[in-house]
Formats: sequence, C-alpha cells, structure tokens
Amino acid sequence: MSDISFFESVGGEPTFRRLVDKFYEGVAKDPLLRPMYPEEDLGPAADRLTLFLIQYWGGPGTYQETRGHPRLRMRHAPFTVDEAARDAWLLHMREAVDSLELPDDQRTTLWDYLERAAHFMVNA
Repeated sequence: MSDISFFESVGGEPTFRRLVDKFYEGVAKDPLLRPMYPEEDLGPAADRLTLFLIQYWGGPGTYQETRGHPRLRMRHAPFTVDEAARDAWLLHMREAVDSLELPDDQRTTLWDYLERAAHFMVNA
C-alpha cells in the first residue's frame, strides 16, 4: 500500500491547473455554459474549481480554508443545470482530462468522479 495521494500521483497542483485551464478554454466559447459564469473573467471560477479539485484529491485544504464546506449543489442552485448543461460540461471536461495524457487507471479514476459529480449537479 502506498501513502501517496491521488493528488501527488498525478503531478500535484500543476496537473490540476492544466486540467482546469483546458476545461475553461471550452467553457469560454460555449453558448450554454458561459452565461452561468457571471464574472467577466473566468479566472475566479477557475481558481475555485482548481482549489476544490486539489483538496478533494488529497492536496492542501485551501478551498475549505477560504470558502468553507464545498456545498456543491447549494452553490450551483442559482443556475439551471439541466441535462444539456451537464452534457456540455462533460464534453469540455472530457477534453481537459484527455489532454493530461494520464495513465489509464488515473484517467479512469478522475473521469469517473467528474462524471458522477456532473450527474449529481443536475437540478432541472
């Protein structure tokens, strides 16, 4: 058994920053998703997602220290997240995950979580 976290095994913070940067490249051009991000600059949303994923996968707890409990469904409640939005989110996230070129077991672990999370967020 290894004591290394998933966060560490995939390359730590730089890997999650690359993932989120690639994801938001797609979101920035997506007519369905872009309106869900009220900030003119997607940077703050990207920072929040990066910190959340880092913490979730075993990295520093900066997200909780600065934002409190994730409460993902509550934080997304003001937005209509229907199946179309979920599918658009998954499309951009799939491209981002694939861009990391992780080993199959790591890619599957990461993708399985993200796919479950996307389905969980549907509220309409």
